[in-house]
Parts: sequence; structure tokens; C-alpha cells
Amino acid sequence: MPQKLPLDTLIELARDKTDNAARRLGALQNAQLDARQKLALLTQYRHDYHAQLQKLMQQGVSNSQWLNYQDFLATLDGAISQQRSLAQQADLRLEHGRSEWRQSKRRLNSFDTLAERAQRQAQQAQAKREQRDSDERAARQFFVRRSAAAS
Repeated sequence: MPQKLPLDTLIELARDKTDNAARRLGALQNAQLDARQKLALLTQYRHDYHAQLQKLMQQGVSNSQWLNYQDFLATLDGAISQQRSLAQQADLRLEHGRSEWRQSKRRLNSFDTLAERAQRQAQQAQAKREQRDSDERAARQFFVRRSAAAS
């Protein structure tokens, strides 16, 4: 079994870190999507509720009803503002997660490139050894035949 090189350990660690970063990135993408969907839902609900108020106002609405609608719209506006803030935070966390994943991936690719280079060098060295051994065998056979022919 081939001996494990320090570079192999670094590659394993970098691969683990990249895999973990990819998992975190997936979770961050889901959280960002969820935050955006909740914001869209609240915004749509506010729009619908406002349209309902407009319709009621055309038909005539009591002062207390109008105040209730206004209070509820203000509450919705606060919820929308809060959700917009959460969505922006989710966007920032997602961008940070993407950056972390890209950095991990670049590091892994660098180690992979080094490993490929080391493997190519080892193969070239092996090929040179094999060629040298072959040349030495051929030279010995030549001298053995020459000695046999001279005797």
C-alpha cells in the first residue's frame, strides 16, 4: 500500500472544508430564499389588504373601521420592514458563504494541482529509472554476446 504523503492529508482536509462550506452554502441559500419568500408574502398581503381598504372606502367606511385598517396596515408595514432587514441579512450571509466556499474551492484546486504535478514528476522519474534499467540490461546482453562471440 502506498505511503500517505503530507500533501494527501492537506488535500483531505481541504476537501472536507470545501464540502462543509458547500453544505453551509446550501443552508444559507435556503434561508435566503425563505426570507425573500416571506417578504414577498407580507408585501402581497399588504397590497391586498390596502386594496380591500380602498374598495371599502368607495362604499363608505366608519371612522373606527378606517382606524382599524390603518393600524393593521401600520403593523404590516413594521413587519415588512423587519422582514426586509432579515432578508438583507440573509443576502449578506449568503454572499459571505459563497466567498468562503470559493476560497475553500480555490485552495483545494491548488492542492490538487500540486498533487498532479508531484504525480507527473514521480511518473517521469519512474520512466527514467525503467529506461536506465532497460539500457543497462541491453548493454549487459551486448557485452555477454560479444564476449561469447570472442571466445
